[in-house]
Amino acid sequence: MTRRNADPTLAFSKDEEINAFRNMLLIRRFEERCGQMYGAGLIAGFCHLYIGQEAVVVGMQMAIRDGDDVITAYRDHGHALMAGMDPKAVLAELTGRMDGASKGKGGSMHMFAPKNGFYGGHGIVGAQVPLGTGLAFANRYLGNGNVCLTYFGDGASNQGQVFESFNMARIWRLPVVYVIENNHYGMGTSIERASANLNLSERGLSFNIPGEQVDGMDVRAVRAAGVRAVEHARSGNGPIILEMLTYRYRGHSMSDPAKYRSSEEVQKMKSENDPIERARARILEEGHASEEELRSIDQDVKAMVLEAAEFAKNSPLPDPSELYADVYIRADA
Repeated sequence: MTRRNADPTLAFSKDEEINAFRNMLLIRRFEERCGQMYGAGLIAGFCHLYIGQEAVVVGMQMAIRDGDDVITAYRDHGHALMAGMDPKAVLAELTGRMDGASKGKGGSMHMFAPKNGFYGGHGIVGAQVPLGTGLAFANRYLGNGNVCLTYFGDGASNQGQVFESFNMARIWRLPVVYVIENNHYGMGTSIERASANLNLSERGLSFNIPGEQVDGMDVRAVRAAGVRAVEHARSGNGPIILEMLTYRYRGHSMSDPAKYRSSEEVQKMKSENDPIERARARILEEGHASEEELRSIDQDVKAMVLEAAEFAKNSPLPDPSELYADVYIRADA
C-alpha cells in the first residue's frame, strides 16, 4: 500500500489524526446547524460561516500552547470553538441569548473569551491586526514567552493598518504569527481582481518579514507550518506570515448568494480537496479507525451540536436593562 505521509514533518499520530478529524467535523456540523437556524430566523444580523476552512484553525491550534493568544476577524465561530469555548455558549451568543458568551450582545462576529486566550471576533475589516500586534507587544513587554496568532483574510491584506502593524512588529521583533486565510474571495471580489501580487505570503518582504504559502486544506500541512512559525516568533526572531490557501464553500455571509462564482468551481473543490474528506481517507488508509468508527464520531458530534442548539433556543433573552450594562465604567470605581 502506498503511504501518503512521505514528508515526515507532516506525520500525525493516531490520536492526533482522530482528534483533528473530530475537531474539523465539530466546526463543520456546528456551522451547518448555524445555517439552518439562520434560515429559521433564530439567528439574526450578520453570520459568516467557516465551512471549507476548518483545517486552518484546527491545525494552527495544534501548534500553540497554553498562554498563547488568538485573535481573528468576523468569521470566528471555528476559532471560538477551537479556543475551548463551550458550543452552547457560542450558539447562545449567535441567537442573542443571555447565556451567550457575551450575554447575547455580541452575536456572530464578536465571540470573546480572554480566559481562553481568545480575543475575538472583530467586525471591522483588518481591525484585529493592530490589536493582535498589540497583544504580541504585551507578551514581549511582560517577557512571558507567549505568541499571538493574528488571523485575517485576503481582503484585509490590502488594508493600510495591516502594513502599519507589520512595520511596528518587525521593528520591535514582536512574537506574532500573521495567518492570512486566503479563501480567494474578499466578499464578492476574487483576489485576482483585488490584489496586484497574488502571493500574499510576500506581503511582508518590504518589512523583512518572512512568509510561507501553506496548503490550508490539509490539516497536517497547517500544523507543520504552524509549528515552524510559532517557534520562529517565540525564539525572538520577530513576526512571520503564513498564507493559508483555503476555500469557503458558502457565500461571504448568509445574505450572499455567491453568484460571482460557478457551482462547478465549488463542487470541484469539495470533491477533490475537502479537508475533512482528506483526513478521513488518511485515517482509513492508515488503519487508525474503521468506517463505522468514523460514523460514530460524526454522530457524537452531531448530538453535541444538537444539544447546543436546544440549549440556545431555551436560553432566556436578555433583560432590557442589559442595554445599559457594561457601557460605562465609573472613573472613581
